[in-house]
Amino acid sequence: MCDASDYAVGAVLCKRRDKKLYVIYYDSKTIKEVQQNYMTTEKKLLTIVYVIKKFRSYLICSKVIIDSDHSMLKHLLDKVNSKPQLIWWVLLLQEFVLEIQDTKGTENMVADHLSQLPTSLKDQGECLTY
Repeated sequence: MCDASDYAVGAVLCKRRDKKLYVIYYDSKTIKEVQQNYMTTEKKLLTIVYVIKKFRSYLICSKVIIDSDHSMLKHLLDKVNSKPQLIWWVLLLQEFVLEIQDTKGTENMVADHLSQLPTSLKDQGECLTY
């Protein structure tokens, strides 16, 4: 499961066994200022690329199911005439057996919450690290 917001990306690595999901790892990170200007589809694909790179050793040689609340991603992998950055990301993802499932945001709550976590509390002068 993965999600992106205007300033962070979040992901949950899970294993499905007996129709139940078991969490292996939670992860989130803030995105760079340049990446904050990406369109929504680019941010969602950036999240998938980040997750695949982060968990590559766990995902290699297995079928990877990605739950995302952005249905355009399913069609983006087949699109040939995209921006060069998107084509590069799609080429990186071709190493894996990917299945992108369109999941409602209410069913993808954990990843959605991770991508919405504040990274700094400017009003209070505190900084959160995780």
